[in-house]
Amino acid sequence: MAVEPQQLPAPHPIRLVVTDDLERSRLTVGFRLFLAIPHIIWVSLFAVAALVVVFISWWATLFSGQSPTGLHNFLSGFVRYVTQVEAYLFLGANPYPPFYLGDITKTYPIDVEIAPPATQNRWVTGFRIFLAVPAFSISSALSGGAGTYGGGGYYRSGGGIAVSAAVLIWFAALVRARAPRGLRDLVAWSLGYGAQLAGYFFLLTDRYPTTDPLVHVDEPDEDVPPPQPARGIVRDDLRRSRLTVFFRALLWVPHLVWWLLWTIVVWVLAIVNWIVTLITARPPRAFARFLSAYLRYTTHQFSYLTLIGNPFPGFVGQEGSYPIDLEVAVTAEKQKRLGIFFRGILAIPALVIASAGSGVVATAAFLGWFASLVQARMPHGLRNGGAWGLSYYGQTHAYLFLLTERYPFSGPTAVSWES
Repeated sequence: MAVEPQQLPAPHPIRLVVTDDLERSRLTVGFRLFLAIPHIIWVSLFAVAALVVVFISWWATLFSGQSPTGLHNFLSGFVRYVTQVEAYLFLGANPYPPFYLGDITKTYPIDVEIAPPATQNRWVTGFRIFLAVPAFSISSALSGGAGTYGGGGYYRSGGGIAVSAAVLIWFAALVRARAPRGLRDLVAWSLGYGAQLAGYFFLLTDRYPTTDPLVHVDEPDEDVPPPQPARGIVRDDLRRSRLTVFFRALLWVPHLVWWLLWTIVVWVLAIVNWIVTLITARPPRAFARFLSAYLRYTTHQFSYLTLIGNPFPGFVGQEGSYPIDLEVAVTAEKQKRLGIFFRGILAIPALVIASAGSGVVATAAFLGWFASLVQARMPHGLRNGGAWGLSYYGQTHAYLFLLTERYPFSGPTAVSWES
């Protein structure tokens, strides 16, 4: 399926910089929440001053078309400081961050680069608080909170991707003294989006934050892990039909019925497959092909429902038949029986992340519905954020169904981005 070349958006003026080496101190990890309390109090105090500065900057930017340099620098430092504190709290980085005293010069393993003041659209400035509402809904899905930075020191909490990843990093780092890179990348994604949203809300830029995980997690080539046996493939060109977008839920009903019927058969087969694989140490090839087709079909039809993909999908889960696909490498390699026996328990952390990722997919679908009706295109960031969620769901269930013993990798590099 040919995909037309796309013109990618220009680099965002607010960019996350990740230099973390994944090493963690067991002692500070164990008491991380308590160690972060002084910073949380300091953030709360400085947030009050930041909100006053934002109000003054709003009027100045509205009249002059550009944020005053002094106010811009103060707010930029505050955004960097909060990002560093959240990176420490969510175990995205290890060193104790410096305190913000109105200016911040020290770098941190997860830091933010913010461009100098630039001309901003006065209309966008005037209605900034309303325009930011959709971005806050994305931030809620990523971080588990309903807002960022302000509100007298409001701190993110809840069941979003960042919180789920931080809890799992806490257990892993206590055992291994290292943070799993995929989970660290999820924290970085949330922090990067939060910094861009704060910059937009604080009038540091009129460029809207992007949901695209690739923008916030830019790993060097040598750090990219080998391809997963189950991984998402994205070949979508972003074009959407307004007519099918408007009636998408109704058009999806036949797939819902078929998917539910197929799911009943699959879970019965999954139990049989578990018993056979436990005996033979490898899943029967016929079972593996059937389960793989089911996971591909699940990816196709949910991509269609959530507007992550555009064409009406087929009903058999044929590989390569849809712009948002799932590639599952069916091999005859033996698996460890102990891992097979406890697969349902071992998959729980991945299922937690997959559940949190479903919030990103749902939010991307909701916002993408309105955007696609207006533009006849799915926004690039929403498409990529949703595609990651669907891909990780496929990875997780390929592991759960014993199609591979390779644990799901939660970083965006597990997806093959061909568009």
